[in-house]
Amino acid sequence: MHQLRSKEQFKERVREWSNKLDVRIRSVSVRQMKAKWASCSTAGNLNFSDELLSLEIDLADYVIVHELLHFHVPNHGKLWKSLMRVHLGDYEQAERRLKGNVNK
Repeated sequence: MHQLRSKEQFKERVREWSNKLDVRIRSVSVRQMKAKWASCSTAGNLNFSDELLSLEIDLADYVIVHELLHFHVPNHGKLWKSLMRVHLGDYEQAERRLKGNVNK
C-alpha cells in the first residue's frame, strides 16, 4: 500500500472522504500532535497528526473517516461503529495496527 507523503495529498484525501460522507469542513490542518492522531471541532475544523503522512493509506483513511463520522455521530457507539464498518469494512484491524504502530 502507498502513503500520502505530502500534506496536500493528505488534505485532498480528507476532502474526498468529506464529500463521500457528506461532511462540510471548514479547515484541515496537518501538524505535529503529541497526544493523539486527530481532533475535530463542531465548527468544522479538523487537525491531523503529521505522523499520518508516514503511515499506509488505509491507516490514514481510518483516522480520517473516524474523525469525519464524528460530525454525524459524536460518540463511539453502535451507530458510529456501524458507519465505520460500512465505509471501511474491518476497521478494527486498522485500529489495532494503528495502535501498534505508534504510541498516541
